[in-house]
Amino acid sequence: MKHLIGNILLGIAVSSMLLAAVGCDQSSHSENRTVPSMDSLRYLALGDSYTIGESVDEKERWPVRLVGALRDRGFKIDAPQVIAKTGWTTDELREGIRQAEPAGKYDLVSLMIGVNNQYRGRDAEEYRRQFRTLLELAVDFASGAADHVIVVSIPDWGVTPFAEGRDRNRIKMEIDAFNAINREETDRMGARYVDVTPLSREARDDPALVAADGLHPSGKMHEAWVRLVLPEAAAAIKKD
Repeated sequence: MKHLIGNILLGIAVSSMLLAAVGCDQSSHSENRTVPSMDSLRYLALGDSYTIGESVDEKERWPVRLVGALRDRGFKIDAPQVIAKTGWTTDELREGIRQAEPAGKYDLVSLMIGVNNQYRGRDAEEYRRQFRTLLELAVDFASGAADHVIVVSIPDWGVTPFAEGRDRNRIKMEIDAFNAINREETDRMGARYVDVTPLSREARDDPALVAADGLHPSGKMHEAWVRLVLPEAAAAIKKD
């Protein structure tokens, strides 16, 4: 457990157990750096293991599925540029963005971050400050168009088999508190918000929504998230 949905897999005391199960090496930041087409839309996905798609095939990751769904709707859009890594907290994502140096205008930006802040017991107000900075960066990447930025809520890992023996109710309350913060900041900025947390909690009764590592979302869950994100993404990039 590195820290949780990120390094949640290699964390503090049981790293060797989960490293083999989850395969953290798949989580490299700044992926799909293809040269963009001049007339294609560009999409930047920022986050942690939920965005990188830990423990699922690349084609099953929700940002990749989202691009496919947008193409099915007739949008000409490049493969997503992903800056995300298993285990990242808000400050680590900020550093990852600095190192990746994404350039140019993006027509769509998604931001999904915070689970590792919660898992590591980081302060909620620190999360607010750092999340606000990331959201401001996301809006800058979208050339100041806040309605082209989609914040996706933090899923509840407390319902997964990995959380067995832990205080699931406390995890739920802390996840809800962090999501209240990111929703407030999203509303303040005028960006879009997609709440996938209730869907994530369906994994309590549906094992098919959890990947083989017992912690991360399965391809089925990623697909369900896309159904929620797709209308907001399509609305963000539609032609006037």
